[in-house]
Amino acid sequence: MRILLKLSGEALSVEGKRFDDEVITGIALQVKELLAKGYQIGITIGGGNFWRGRTSENIDRTKADQIGMLATVMNCIYVSEIFRSYGIETEILTPFICSTFTKQFSKDTATACFQSGKAVFFAGGTGHPYFSTDTGVVLRAIEVDADGIYLAKAIDGIYDDDPCRNPNAKKYDEITIDEVIARNLQVIDMTASIMARDNHMPLWVFDLTETNSILNAVSGNFTGTKVTV
Repeated sequence: MRILLKLSGEALSVEGKRFDDEVITGIALQVKELLAKGYQIGITIGGGNFWRGRTSENIDRTKADQIGMLATVMNCIYVSEIFRSYGIETEILTPFICSTFTKQFSKDTATACFQSGKAVFFAGGTGHPYFSTDTGVVLRAIEVDADGIYLAKAIDGIYDDDPCRNPNAKKYDEITIDEVIARNLQVIDMTASIMARDNHMPLWVFDLTETNSILNAVSGNFTGTKVTV
């Protein structure tokens, strides 16, 4: 089974620091266990612990998005090194050349990395401005023939309203991508949602902070929300 795991940059950070090594170590150990079981795992990380959109009107949107892409590369390099310290072989693939820091993405390269048992990091988004990391992860999942996308968030699934503001918000155990789009639930952005729908790419949304959340989500004890296509 080949899966893509999407992590937010903020989920990897802790107050006052860009990276929380304890959280990253927990992720690494879970990924290592899944790799040992034969899963093929790709990982995409947002850049929010470094950069979130245009912080100044003086910065052009294209340049702001390019900064965000580079933030995801830095995150993948850092997390990859933590993974390697626990004996996990990794590769970082980007849609643009980063000297010797990464390898340039191609489906063939990604497939070879998966087949050799590496954790494959997809950094740099789509390589183009005006597309989010959400769109990047759906695009890569489609390109590499993944079986599904696992979205690790700071919330335990999808609700019909913001549960922080509305204590009566209803959580969905399962919902179709058409419903997500129609109700504008913003699980992933609209471009990514439409791509997932049109290419029949299912998603699982779960709380990263729960104990063994990734292992549970992938191997059966799933308590989040499944998005069907």
